[in-house]
Amino acid sequence: MPTTAPRGVGHLRGDEPFPVAARRSLADAQLRRNLGHATSTIRAKSAAVIDEVPDWQELREAGSAIKADTMARLPELLQQLETAVVAAGGTVHWAVDAVEANRIVTDLVTATGTDRVMKVKSMATQEIGLNEALEAAGIEPVETDLAELIVQLGRDKPSHILVPAIHRNRAEIREIFLREMPGVDPSLTDEPAILAAAARRHLRRTFLSTRVAISGANFAVAETGALAVVESEGNGRMCLTLPDTLITVMGIEKVIPTWADLEVFLQLLPRASTGERMNPYTSMWTGVTPGDGPQDFHLVLLDNGRSAVLADEVGRQALHCIRCSACLNVCPVYERTGGHAYGSVYPGPIGAVLSPQLTGVEDNASLPYASSLCGACFDACPVKIDIPSILVHLRAEHVTAYRSEHRLPSAEAVTMAAAAYTMDHLPMYEAAQRGSRLARFAGRRGRGLPPPLSGWTVGRDLPQPPPQTFREWWTQR
Repeated sequence: MPTTAPRGVGHLRGDEPFPVAARRSLADAQLRRNLGHATSTIRAKSAAVIDEVPDWQELREAGSAIKADTMARLPELLQQLETAVVAAGGTVHWAVDAVEANRIVTDLVTATGTDRVMKVKSMATQEIGLNEALEAAGIEPVETDLAELIVQLGRDKPSHILVPAIHRNRAEIREIFLREMPGVDPSLTDEPAILAAAARRHLRRTFLSTRVAISGANFAVAETGALAVVESEGNGRMCLTLPDTLITVMGIEKVIPTWADLEVFLQLLPRASTGERMNPYTSMWTGVTPGDGPQDFHLVLLDNGRSAVLADEVGRQALHCIRCSACLNVCPVYERTGGHAYGSVYPGPIGAVLSPQLTGVEDNASLPYASSLCGACFDACPVKIDIPSILVHLRAEHVTAYRSEHRLPSAEAVTMAAAAYTMDHLPMYEAAQRGSRLARFAGRRGRGLPPPLSGWTVGRDLPQPPPQTFREWWTQR
């Protein structure tokens, strides 16, 4: 039986349920302004460049088909990838979970004798808590992506897959730089170009003096052993070419069958994620090339619950994700709560389906409910992941698990059963309709429900009952 991600390591589980954390985020007006401005800007840019592509829907279909084919023969493709990487001079490690992956990477870094590594932005390493594991071993990890650097210096957590510091405005970033960045100019302003220049000066020393780099991978080609990282700042390319040793940590779902398949994803990803026609930097490498680039390359293939996701015929669609974050940028729930409320490194709609499956639904039971089921995420997804259907599927799993562990039904289950019985008996239904007109006098500001049903209306308004039902209107005519 496939196992889920272990507890006590990594960043897939929050400290509190989503409704509790979301309520605190909703009270932060500055956070909501930052999120609203950033997501609306990205949405507009993305929509404009997608409209330029006449075969966008065909590209989405192709991406979805490639991912479905990959998941159907994942073991075969991973073995093919391993063979190709080893043939190109690399070393492949298999990590069943976050604990094993952290141990492998820490041992590899320690063996080089260095006490500092530079990192390319990587969701996989955030997922397993690699920075914390390295620091515990006396190794300093330095994030080189600007947004990740802001998060690291601010002792913060990422709140967006693509833009980890989306919840910060430039004035807040300036304060972080002045407080945490060694040697920064005290007259630093909050102009974006000035802030970027300060980060560039800070990172230059790291690029030129660090012998080990750690990266993730956006894609890995099974037939050639080539890996690809796409980014927009050039820091990733510096990390991938300057050090002596390169360690890549990659979720097993990132493999694709052939080189030609990259063509599809390199068109889908930039337009859906950043609203660009192509990524400013697309770096690809295959094993080791004597005299050019890192001379020691290690690929860590990470499971950490992915086999459990793959075993679910409905939920496995979540493994199709190419981490573009398009679903976050259109989600009304994410736009109001931000990423921290989800408690996982994977926020937004894709996080609401991926995190509970990686950890087991009961460890993230509130996340499948963190959605209005409006379907905007499905429309925006470049590989057509049916996120609303997976959310409903996971909610059903949670209800089934609750029933198996509790002898008494929940208050919600009793209420729904009573509602079903009432709707099935006309006199009772008509009496309930008449009674509902009185509810507006009993609840919160005339819109809620009295206890014990008040929990249902904590996060939503109760619709006002009409003054006259259709049957009453019809009878009068």
